[in-house]
Amino acid sequence: TMKSPLSFFIIVLPLVEALVPFIDGGKVMPKLYDGWFNEQIAKQASTAVSKAVASGKKKIEVNFPPVPNLEEVRFGTPLNQKFGKDVLARDLKFQGGYTPGSELSRQLVAYANVYWAKKIASGKACVLTTEPVDFKTIKGMGPLSRSGKVNSEKARKEARNGEFVICANPGGEEVWDRIASAHTTPSSTFVVLNNAYSTSYDLGNKRGYEEAYYLKRISKGWVFRAFPGPWEAYLEKPDGTVELLESYKTKPSLRDVSTLVRDESFKRYAINNDRWMGGRL
Repeated sequence: TMKSPLSFFIIVLPLVEALVPFIDGGKVMPKLYDGWFNEQIAKQASTAVSKAVASGKKKIEVNFPPVPNLEEVRFGTPLNQKFGKDVLARDLKFQGGYTPGSELSRQLVAYANVYWAKKIASGKACVLTTEPVDFKTIKGMGPLSRSGKVNSEKARKEARNGEFVICANPGGEEVWDRIASAHTTPSSTFVVLNNAYSTSYDLGNKRGYEEAYYLKRISKGWVFRAFPGPWEAYLEKPDGTVELLESYKTKPSLRDVSTLVRDESFKRYAINNDRWMGGRL
C-alpha cells in the first residue's frame, strides 16, 4: 500500500531532529564524559568560534578541560588513558603511539591542546604553544599548516596575513596582546586556547577577548557558554548527570555562580554529592 506524504514526514522528522545535535554538538553543556570522545566538544567549540569570527570578533578565548579528568591528569586515570590512546594517538598520528611513560602520556595536556586546535582551526591556520610539544612526533596536523613555539624568532617571522592563529596556554592574560602583536597581522584572528590559569580569579578574561566557548568545573557543578548563547550554571548530580540551574544574559561572577551551585547541591544532597567519593572520574 502507498503511504501518504504526511506519514512519510511523520517517520522522517524525528530522525532529522535526532541528527541535528550531531551537526553542531547541540546547545547544552557537553555530556560527561562522552563529549571528549564523540566529538561533541569539538563540534560545539568549532561552531561557537566560527560564529564569533562571523560576527567580527578578532580576539577570542576558548577554555575547557583539554582532557576528561584535568585535575587528576598526573595520576593517569582510566578515562585520561583512554583519551590519550583512542583519541589523541589516532587523530594526531602520534609517532610511537600512547604507551605508559611515552612522551604522549607524560605531556597529555600539551598534545591534547594541539588536537583541539586542529578541531577549531579555520582556513589558513597556525598553532603556537608555550608547552613542551615536539611537533615532529605529530604526523597528522590536519588544517594546521604552521606550528611553533610562542615568542620564538622563527614563529614570529613566519606570520601570514589573514591567518587563524591559535595559541595554546599562553600564560597570564596580561601577555595575550603582546603575543598576538608578535605573531599576527591586523587581518588575523587570534584565539587563546585553554589557558591553564587565570590571573583575574574570575570567569573568562578581563581583556576583551570574546569567550566563544567556555566550560569550567566549579564546586559541585559547571559553568558553560557557547557563543552567542547565554552563560549557564549547571549542577552535577551524584549520578554524573547535570541539571541547568540558571542562565545569564551577561557573564556572571565566579563567586555568584559558585555559591548558587554549591548551595543547591547541599540543599538536595547534603554531603553526599562528592565526585571523588562517588567514583565519578
